[in-house]
Amino acid sequence: MIGGIGIPELLLIFGILLLLFGARKLPEIGRGLGEGIRSFKNSLSGEDEKEEKVVKAKELEPEIKEEKKIESTEKEKTQA
Repeated sequence: MIGGIGIPELLLIFGILLLLFGARKLPEIGRGLGEGIRSFKNSLSGEDEKEEKVVKAKELEPEIKEEKKIESTEKEKTQA
């Protein structure tokens, strides 16, 4: 098999990366690679715009709930 990478080879590569970058930097590198790959896939499929709308809606959800609470308390005060 050409280019077969097994468990020992992966452990060796991980060990070398750990020595080069250190334990603190590896999660940041992995996160950056994941975001880059995700962004590339989204740009190819055109799902980036859909995802942005969902993220914005989720970010605004707590604010909308808070506004509804305020409106309901104001209505109760005016009715009383």
